[in-house]
This record gives sequence, C-alpha cells and structure tokens, in this order.
Amino acid sequence: MQYKKITQDIIGCAMNIHNTLENGFQEVIYQRCLALEFKKRNLLFWREQEMEIFYEGVQVGTRRADFIIEEDVLLEIKAVIQLQDVHLAQALNYLEAYDLKTGLLINFGSRSLQFKRLFNNKNLEP
Repeated sequence: MQYKKITQDIIGCAMNIHNTLENGFQEVIYQRCLALEFKKRNLLFWREQEMEIFYEGVQVGTRRADFIIEEDVLLEIKAVIQLQDVHLAQALNYLEAYDLKTGLLINFGSRSLQFKRLFNNKNLEP
C-alpha cells in the first residue's frame, strides 16, 4: 500500500473518532479507538511497538511509538490543546529510530483535529 493511501486512511480514522468523541479525553482512549478503526479498515498495525535507542553503539534506553501501520508508517498521537515543537521533534526522532520513511503526528486535544505528515530525510532515496 502506498504511503499516501495509508496516511489518508489513518487521517480518515482519526477524523471519525474526533467527530464522535471530540477533544478532552486522554491519549489512551484515542489509541484504543484508533485500533478499532484500523481493524475495521483491515489495516495491519502494531500498537506501542518498543524500539531500542542507541548512542555511539551502546543501547541507552527504549521508546515506544504509538503505532506502526502496514509496517511502513509511524503514527504518534497526542491529546494536547496545541502541538508544540517538542511533539514534532519526538515524532521525527521516532521516525529515524524506527528507520521509517514517513509518519503522522495527530493531535486529538484541540477543537479541530490537527495532523502533520512527517518525512525522514535521512531515509529518502537520492
């Protein structure tokens, strides 16, 4: 499945959820709803997939991405009033750590659903 199609499907799922629940819930509620929506659309996904983080060849910790969809797209979700630069930096770091080309950062916490498509510049083909 192409990245554009996958990200469109993910955004569609998020819009359905936001239109139904609106803002004001904790992130975990939106995660659970997304899992249900992904199953309805037959999207292959992993939730809270753990990844080791290395510094100079030494494992220094682990992080968990909210979702990996169709083995290709990272999805990081938030439930905050307004996305901040730190949220974008976190999602971009996850994209690089997971060695994925594209991802989405979606915020359910604002009155209108917010989303940003992300690209791993270190993983783009020349």
